[in-house]
Amino acid sequence: MRLAVVDSTNRYLRDAARAGAPEGAVVLADEQLAGRGRRDRTWAAPRGASLLCSMLFRPAPREGCSHLVPAVVALAARSSARRCAGVELALKWPNDLLAGEEKVAGILAELVGDPPAVVVGIGMNVSWPAGWPPPGELEQLVAGATTLERVAGRAVERAALEEALLHDVSARYAALSTEEGREQVRADYRAACSTIGREVRVELDASVVEGWATSVADDGRLVVELPGGATRAVDAGDVVHLRPRRT
Repeated sequence: MRLAVVDSTNRYLRDAARAGAPEGAVVLADEQLAGRGRRDRTWAAPRGASLLCSMLFRPAPREGCSHLVPAVVALAARSSARRCAGVELALKWPNDLLAGEEKVAGILAELVGDPPAVVVGIGMNVSWPAGWPPPGELEQLVAGATTLERVAGRAVERAALEEALLHDVSARYAALSTEEGREQVRADYRAACSTIGREVRVELDASVVEGWATSVADDGRLVVELPGGATRAVDAGDVVHLRPRRT
């Protein structure tokens, strides 16, 4: 389903999931009025300038599978950007796609119902018109972000990017039906994750963890080596990359 305007594609699909929408339901939008990311951060973009998409998954209740669904979407977005824009993006744990250190896309996964369905939304900056963002609040809101077109140096067709994303998501999600496929998704995510091997600061709700990100565990948690050699596995948090990868 494509909508011209919606408050949030994730909100729309959460409601549909509660009403019994089948696995594979997809909502695309040209504009979001209340798009959001982690911790209810606002998503801002001009109308028609972003890939805005939410997808509904109903994975079988197998151990370690639900957290792999957003990884599937992230990897599919990365391969789609490569194919349609010639841009090589890196994954930043837990939910961003970067060109260098600039954010191109963000992913938000939410569990709905019992047994839980997984709604995964992605917002990817495709193009910004000249002069956007204007100085002021919007400029501050998108500081540190960029678009596929600015990185690629050429026009990128949003419809082709959407088609490629949905095709790649379908193929990668099918792989989660086997342990071999799930392990491949884990391996692909680790290989693409630019957070691994870097000194990081992880901002949690009530504390901060600093150290070297050494891996992403099978259950999706970020493993951080603390000063002194102990390790801590972090479920979720805002990551700041402090230093380049260890050599």
